[in-house]
Amino acid sequence: MSQNKNRFHYAWWILIALCIIVGLGKGALNNSSGLFLTPVTKDLGIGMGNLSLYFSVSAIVTMLFLPIGGKLMAKYDTRLILIVGIILQAGAFAMFGLMSSVWGWYIFAVPLAVGGVFITVIAGPVIVNQWFKKGNGLALGIMSAAGGALGAVAQPIVGKLIGGQGWRAAYISVGIAVIIIIIPIVLLLIKRSPQAKGLLPYGMEEKQQVQEGINTEADAGNKGVTLSVARKSSSFYALVLFFFLITSIASFSMHIPTYLMDKGFDVTFAGNVMGTYMIGVLVGSLVIGFLSDKIGSKLTAIIAMGAGLIAICLLTFSSNSTGMITFAVGLFGVISSSIGTLGPSLTSSLFGNREYSQIYSTASMGLAISSVVALPLYGYAFDFTGSYTIVLYAIIAMLIINIFCVFVAYKGKKKLVEDGSWN
Repeated sequence: MSQNKNRFHYAWWILIALCIIVGLGKGALNNSSGLFLTPVTKDLGIGMGNLSLYFSVSAIVTMLFLPIGGKLMAKYDTRLILIVGIILQAGAFAMFGLMSSVWGWYIFAVPLAVGGVFITVIAGPVIVNQWFKKGNGLALGIMSAAGGALGAVAQPIVGKLIGGQGWRAAYISVGIAVIIIIIPIVLLLIKRSPQAKGLLPYGMEEKQQVQEGINTEADAGNKGVTLSVARKSSSFYALVLFFFLITSIASFSMHIPTYLMDKGFDVTFAGNVMGTYMIGVLVGSLVIGFLSDKIGSKLTAIIAMGAGLIAICLLTFSSNSTGMITFAVGLFGVISSSIGTLGPSLTSSLFGNREYSQIYSTASMGLAISSVVALPLYGYAFDFTGSYTIVLYAIIAMLIINIFCVFVAYKGKKKLVEDGSWN
């Protein structure tokens, strides 16, 4: 197995494909869902709470299906999994356009979530981990940043479709368009593995020639622990808690406009600040990915949590300083971006590549549980107390706990290595 080091490595084509696949799955489908809520509720006379309940159905299905999805991703051809995933996710999205009862959203939330597990949660980290042994963190950062940028483009397009053609036509048009775009990209660019294309992963140096059909380089890239061993370690549970808390922290972004307007700012200022937040997400995706490669996932995670503490403290104690609030929200965008970069890189660093997809998907249940719990809790806290002060203090506590989780996780990894389980 050989590769020309001066050639453009195929791993970058894989990354380009993932940017489009994940970007459309998140930006054109998941993130645009909120745009449909008001027109659907007004047209069908459905309560906002009753309709938005399908998000909870989707989150619960995601939580339950994640471990299964990881096993399927490891067992079957990546292209088949991605094609089935996008048909389920985008097909269910298109079917919403034919519904006249809220039960339709509840029913199709199931295939929407199952397909979304592959497209928006597992595919990116697992495939990047297969193809990049050098620059893994940067690749994840680029994918996250590109996905956010693609989502920023898709959102106004979806909004115009709803306004011009109505919500039914918009659901159907967007769902079908995403399927038509993604399936050819999967078939043309995505490969099962570097070895299937006769390549080593990007950055893996060939230490010796392949002899008698044994690929020693591929074996070297598969070091780590099994899922059964990982689940018995303190590292695994520290990682699950880290996932849960970082997602809970980032979920506060949905409440930032309400927080600002409660402090007396108008909706225009809130919109501008959220634009700064998106810039923070884009920049953070690249910076955190770069730092993960340069200084390691452990130190990068601690720095990111420290940045989050600064952001939340500024929001809590900055009073009505528009400049300080804008800076704080932008910095909060940086910490929010760490979900898509730190999570996968921490998983790889702690447990290796041996059963990466199974371990990452199982640990990601922390993300799904948080999606069910955090958002409504923040809303209830505001309803009962009249402000977000208690929420901000809770987020400060969560950031501190996450720093503790990082130390516990790497102490657990040391024990795995000493026990001979990490091989």
